[in-house]
Amino acid sequence: IIPVVMAGVLGIYGLIVAVILIQAVSGDTYSDYNGYAHLASGLACGLSGLAAGMAIGIVGDAGVRANAQQEKLFVGMILILIFAEALGLYGLIVALILSQSTQTCKAPTS
Repeated sequence: IIPVVMAGVLGIYGLIVAVILIQAVSGDTYSDYNGYAHLASGLACGLSGLAAGMAIGIVGDAGVRANAQQEKLFVGMILILIFAEALGLYGLIVALILSQSTQTCKAPTS
């Protein structure tokens, strides 16, 4: 059940980034720079979550099977799962930094 809970946390990371980004969107002062910064923010969180989810799935499957045969492997499995979860956490941190990057766009005057 531990790998399932850890994979669920990755989805919550994506939800956090989505809520932060949707609050930053405004129709009148939303520049191209902000759009690309928010795109990069979503991609950073999403792709790091994908990588962490793959790692958690592979380690969780192998770890649960190995734990059934040898009880001593439980601590090692948990450590590897924590390191896999850290990949998603790093993506969340990068996404939060990118989401705070803004630049105003001024209409050209003629």
